[in-house]
Amino acid sequence: MARDELMDFDEALERFEPVLGFEVHVELNTKTKMFSSAPNFFGGEPNTNITPVDLGLPGSLPVVNGQAVRYSISLGLALGCSIAESSRFARKNYFYPDLAKNYQISQFDEPIAFDGQVDVELSDGRIITVPIERAHMEEDAGKLTHVGGATGRIQGAEYSLVDYNRAGVPLVEIVTRPIFGAEKDAPEIAKAYVATIRDIVIALGISDARMERGNLRCDANVSLRPRGQEKLGTRTETKNVNSLRSVERAVRYEIQRQAAILAKGGTITQETRHWHEDTGATSAGRPKSDADDYRYFPEPDLLPVVPSRALIEELRAALPEPPAARRRRLKAEWAFTDLEFQDIGNAGLVASVEQTIAAGAAPQSARKWWSGEISRLANAREVDAATLVSPEHVAQLVSLVEAGTLTDRLARQVLEGVIDGEGSPQEVVDARGLAVVSDDGALIAAIDEALAAQPDVLAKIRDGKVQAAGAVIGAVMKAMRGQADAARVRELVLERASAE
Repeated sequence: MARDELMDFDEALERFEPVLGFEVHVELNTKTKMFSSAPNFFGGEPNTNITPVDLGLPGSLPVVNGQAVRYSISLGLALGCSIAESSRFARKNYFYPDLAKNYQISQFDEPIAFDGQVDVELSDGRIITVPIERAHMEEDAGKLTHVGGATGRIQGAEYSLVDYNRAGVPLVEIVTRPIFGAEKDAPEIAKAYVATIRDIVIALGISDARMERGNLRCDANVSLRPRGQEKLGTRTETKNVNSLRSVERAVRYEIQRQAAILAKGGTITQETRHWHEDTGATSAGRPKSDADDYRYFPEPDLLPVVPSRALIEELRAALPEPPAARRRRLKAEWAFTDLEFQDIGNAGLVASVEQTIAAGAAPQSARKWWSGEISRLANAREVDAATLVSPEHVAQLVSLVEAGTLTDRLARQVLEGVIDGEGSPQEVVDARGLAVVSDDGALIAAIDEALAAQPDVLAKIRDGKVQAAGAVIGAVMKAMRGQADAARVRELVLERASAE
């Protein structure tokens, strides 16, 4: 794939104003699907979590999932939206192999939630208010796997396989209004907005929100208009971006790409775009359809959704605190400095640290591992840190260190084993034999051998030059393959050296 010509980001912003818009899809973690009794969980064998409704077989009829409706109302309320007294499902007609019915049951002109806003906090503490146009219920499509090509996409593939397990999974699609005034902050606003939505749905308990699994994914709309022009530019829609880092990079890339085209007198094609994590670039998808192309009409097999005022108020009363207020509270509870909390906030790790603390780790220990070694490994693998390891396993790792079973050095080896799928921290310790040697007898034997091999060092220590003990400590740690507590080794070295 030939790389597009890009304009310098700062130059692009001097010449053009970016206008943003986001469509975030949230898969709900109900037990069953949106319109059928098929189980709703990730990772089943292909085409096993299905019913005739999911396959669009003749004679099968949809039934609305009541829990999905409750979850959707809760999310709408958390986004500051009004909840419709009556909302209706519609058929969105289009053909694609992963959509067995040849239409998607969605909502069009009568969404369940509308006219909201959400406050998004940037890394420097500024608050940006993002206007929400609507949040509507719909069903997800299946998943296609393209086989035989070089890129894993349909172009060049020999054939495609379809898995309908995801077909019919309950979704809420959150659509923003155009976001003006983003300027140089546009990429960061994109990342912070999606992170805020993720924080909200996790706090509500309505979605697993694991972006690497597609539980939460973002379509990022970007358009540019020359400075001083009122008319909006033509937008592109980068589809299904599934990490915070990628959302930020995709928006920056589209600004630079579109600016280069417009500066040469070219025109932007209204189309979907695909994001390529490996190259850090987008590529053309298909021409973007307008609403008229989908031939929406009311779904004849489903009644309108008419939630009672009592239900809405019950769900409103159960809402968790807003993300910004929650962050301020957690920062105080954990006694983090502004910089410490900013580090985990900018990395999207607040939820991971919170869950690690809930699993038993001390706040500073949880922060240390997530913002340190785990983030380092995530950067090296170019993935989000939260996708590498579970908070429960991090808490177990911290517990092993605090119990003296592991040193930090050994714990880093154990962490890599956990990430590579070797099991829990304790299982990795047992399988690799990585526990700290706590038997003083074994340590003393290694120390006596090292002292005997370095009589000059022994003499220096006895003359009061205790810094010379470092050479012996190093030799002992090497002999013990790093599986010794260096502080305890130092105590024993000085003790043995002073003995007659």
